[in-house]
Amino acid sequence: MPFFPHQSEILVSPQSKAEVMSNLGKVTKNMNFLAYNALKQNTHLFNGLIKENSFSISLVIDRADSFLPLIKGKIEDTPMGSILFLSYSLFPSSAFFLGFWNVVSLLLSLFFGLINEKYMYAVICLGFAFLNYGFAWAHFKRKIKISQEVFHQILETKKTE
Repeated sequence: MPFFPHQSEILVSPQSKAEVMSNLGKVTKNMNFLAYNALKQNTHLFNGLIKENSFSISLVIDRADSFLPLIKGKIEDTPMGSILFLSYSLFPSSAFFLGFWNVVSLLLSLFFGLINEKYMYAVICLGFAFLNYGFAWAHFKRKIKISQEVFHQILETKKTE
């Protein structure tokens, strides 16, 4: 199990690679996730970058959401359609802050437990680290389901295991 929230998925589509990339291109606004843009109206479902054999997209949202998954995908042609290899992960900044606060909480727990001998504070800090981590996983999984529903509707694909 990876430390940071992550999920993978393989989709099989009866559409060719060109059709899938065309469908994604129609609903994706090309943008760099590291650049700041003030967007007023967006008629697209996704923001991201689409390349020849891969893409990196996320749902368009109206307000900030730390647990929104970044969908990275690779696509391969097959004689009967195409196969998409998807990876859902946190945006790098969200992963950084999750890791940062969990490390700080664990260090505070060690400080209070081993150096100060304030065991109640150590347990509280350790509890906060686990609570923060569990909260992040739970909300990330919920946001993945939302992104998957939209993505699957666009591609009209069948999921494989």
